Amino acid sequence: MTRFGKIRSVLAVALCAALLPATAAQAETTSAKTYNIWQWNVGGSTIHDGNSDTGMVDGAVASIVNRNAHFVAFNELCKGQWDTLVTKLREAGWPIDSTNFARFEPSINAGGDVCGGAAFGNAIFSKYPLYTADRIALPDDPSSEQRNMLCAPLLDDRTTRFCTIHIAAVNLKKGVTNEHKVEQLAAAQAQLDSWVSQGQTVMIAGDFNAQPHYPALNTYYSASLNVPEVNNSNRGPFRELDDNDSDNCLGYGEWTANDSSAIIPDKCGEGMAKIDLIFVSEASLLGPGSYSADSLAIAANCKKEKVTINCSDHRILTGTVKLK
Repeated sequence: MTRFGKIRSVLAVALCAALLPATAAQAETTSAKTYNIWQWNVGGSTIHDGNSDTGMVDGAVASIVNRNAHFVAFNELCKGQWDTLVTKLREAGWPIDSTNFARFEPSINAGGDVCGGAAFGNAIFSKYPLYTADRIALPDDPSSEQRNMLCAPLLDDRTTRFCTIHIAAVNLKKGVTNEHKVEQLAAAQAQLDSWVSQGQTVMIAGDFNAQPHYPALNTYYSASLNVPEVNNSNRGPFRELDDNDSDNCLGYGEWTANDSSAIIPDKCGEGMAKIDLIFVSEASLLGPGSYSADSLAIAANCKKEKVTINCSDHRILTGTVKLK
């Protein structure tokens, strides 16, 4: 081989090597999508009196950023707390578009006896820009709240939709029965199933006030999840991101709410309620085992009237999912 031939050979090898990272990057962008989802019922009024300076908001922002969350859901959030979250997440550089990443929907309008008179409800945040929100009222119950499901598709991919929900808890003193809960779950699912049937990717995180083994969730969980004595008789289109953790009650997951009166399968034996859930449409999953979840210990470093308190009576629930 001539001297110039050797040079051409070396340049060709170098050129191929230089192209490899770009090729790998291109393959990555056209393959599976991985999303981190973050959910918390914060008790914004009952625990924090609508205030944003108790440590709950700062703790939430730190957790969202540290966990590299892509989608975030809050329940029982006061409007002033939502405003502060928007500001602090912007300051943290979390959203790609700082002008279009958050939605709030009240279940109690401003002027009531919660949140110091501010509105109270559900919120979603997205690292990616959002399209127009779907604000879906759920069937009434005798409580003071208009329960709702808040959803929004991505601006650049309107077949991918993120939602949150807070279903009514049974409260016989207020006249809220299990039938009210079942009606709200069914109404929400009718809309979710409609999107799934159109081939959309649907992710929903929230306080369902229903545990995995409840019959009302059999139409949510997929039949591919069948764990005797824990979670069976399912026939729905979703998997819950904590349902495949063999170390924490397979088919069920870790507890999320500080409620020792909850009835859970004896096999799980945790003594607390698992009512915060993250569902993803099964047809959108990359494959079996392509998701996981974890519930985080309740932070006990919030301040209220100079007294240290738990930041919520719910755990933060986080999950990771790989989609087609």
